[in-house]
Amino acid sequence: MNAADFLDVVNATLRLSTPLILAALAGLYSERSGIVDIGLEGKMLAAAFSAAVIAALTGSAWLGLLGGIAASLVMAMIHGYASISLRGNQVVSGVAINFVASGLTAFFGQAWFGEGGRTPQLPMTARFGEIDFPGAQAVADVPVLGLVYSHFISGHNLLVYFAFLAVPATWWVVQRTRFGLRLRAVGENPAAVDTAGISVAWMRYRALMLTGLLCGVAGTYLSIAQSAAFTRDMTAGQGYIALAALIFAKWKPWPVLWTCLLFGFLDALSIRLQGVVVPGIGAVPVQAIQALPYILTMILLAGFIGKAIPPRAGGMPYVKER
Repeated sequence: MNAADFLDVVNATLRLSTPLILAALAGLYSERSGIVDIGLEGKMLAAAFSAAVIAALTGSAWLGLLGGIAASLVMAMIHGYASISLRGNQVVSGVAINFVASGLTAFFGQAWFGEGGRTPQLPMTARFGEIDFPGAQAVADVPVLGLVYSHFISGHNLLVYFAFLAVPATWWVVQRTRFGLRLRAVGENPAAVDTAGISVAWMRYRALMLTGLLCGVAGTYLSIAQSAAFTRDMTAGQGYIALAALIFAKWKPWPVLWTCLLFGFLDALSIRLQGVVVPGIGAVPVQAIQALPYILTMILLAGFIGKAIPPRAGGMPYVKER
């Protein structure tokens, strides 16, 4: 791999890891509050579809972003109502959200546009384009610092920067604020939080609102930033990979970043390796290369994750003592 190929892989890693980072941070908020969220995939899918539809109709990427966040928030509140208010099984609720989102996006996509669940191709004005920082081209040939500034820092769209800034922001919120302290307490010992006069249900709903917000941005990124349209089931399991990354990172923001970058790198590498010829074996099937991120997910969860201890109250509905 030459220098140009390496730069392409690194840039692709940043782009491909963006939705994973956002979705994993979204899951961090919900799971830290004690709500198991299998429905990250469905929230992202609903957001991607809504963002693409609204951007196509209005020609505005910002309205598309608001539409994507709104759709994800609706899904998050449905999950919250089933899990918190009705005290239902959180895993079943999350899986149901995934199925509903997959079915409804395909149905409405076909009914409205007649393109097999795909939305119309978006013009550049209806998408989030790349942002070139001042002086990026001028310092492109400067060793190390100029290379990093022009190729890695500059040249990404706004949602990529948002995703990477969301990591320190999440760390600060969870570890350094009163809300974060209460969030962690609700996930560990909701009875103690309730005794202190804090509403467990309201804390969990607020956590799911943040989950909906971040999943909304992640889904919007897929359809109107990384791509130029919504395609059927375009999340392709990224919500599940984000959940695996969250577990591997042991529900901590900075390890979430590195884990998602690892998945993004493997995904970028799989794109670069498609059609590669291995001496003595021949051309590696494209399907085998594309399966690498999912294989890594299974390997990490099967034996290389170590002892990951989730929040003690995770998955358990809270019943207020009388």
